[in-house]
Amino acid sequence: MFEGVKEDIKSVFDRDPAARNTFEVLTNYPGLHALLFHRLSHMLWQKKLFWLGRTLSTFSRWLTGIEIHPGAKIGRRFFIDHGMGVVIGETAIIGDDVTLYQGVTLGGTSWNKGKRHPTLKSGVVVGAGAKVLGPFEVGENAKVGSNAVVTKAVPAEATVVGIPGRIILNTGFEKAMPNDETRQKMKENFGFDAYGLSDEMPDPVARSIRSMLDHMHLVDERMNSMCGAIKKLDATFSKDDVESINEDEMDCFKQIKNT
Repeated sequence: MFEGVKEDIKSVFDRDPAARNTFEVLTNYPGLHALLFHRLSHMLWQKKLFWLGRTLSTFSRWLTGIEIHPGAKIGRRFFIDHGMGVVIGETAIIGDDVTLYQGVTLGGTSWNKGKRHPTLKSGVVVGAGAKVLGPFEVGENAKVGSNAVVTKAVPAEATVVGIPGRIILNTGFEKAMPNDETRQKMKENFGFDAYGLSDEMPDPVARSIRSMLDHMHLVDERMNSMCGAIKKLDATFSKDDVESINEDEMDCFKQIKNT
């Protein structure tokens, strides 16, 4: 148990540059206080001392402003930064090294007695004010941006923003696309991002247009190959008969692609 407490304290230093010493963390971090109370109330809940566990959880809410149901399952090195207004439901499951910011809700969307709340896999970051609602999984190392409302499963490594939540970055989606120095630099800069966002977060509209242009590039290459094959079969065929794209429009597209 004490080893677990040491890990929880260390996780504060790893993820909050304002933390200066252990005494300050132990006495002034409500997220840590709420977590320690939860460890105890969850133990009581598992021993079927439901009223006692719930009462301790209520006392913790009065003290910290953070509400964690004693039935919730929380992994190692969990960190709540600032903490005020965080709500974690009864059937929520949280993996290791997860970070939540203030105002986050891990809630349910039904009154069924079964699994109603989300499962956050290891390494997930949920930004301030975000709502993750429903019995689905948020994959490993995924990020939920501030004030997002997420009601569907999120794949690993993805970043979700907006209302309703939409995926704007998933490293697995771009493996087939041509490599680009700017994109590679952006991916390397995605590490731990405070509040689930980054200074170099791509604009979703520009990214969609860029993806279409990448697809057009692949189609053009395939068409050139097809034209070459037709030329071998019919010497009179000329791909020059195809109308070219307006150069001014292409310049506009290039500017969008470089954003």
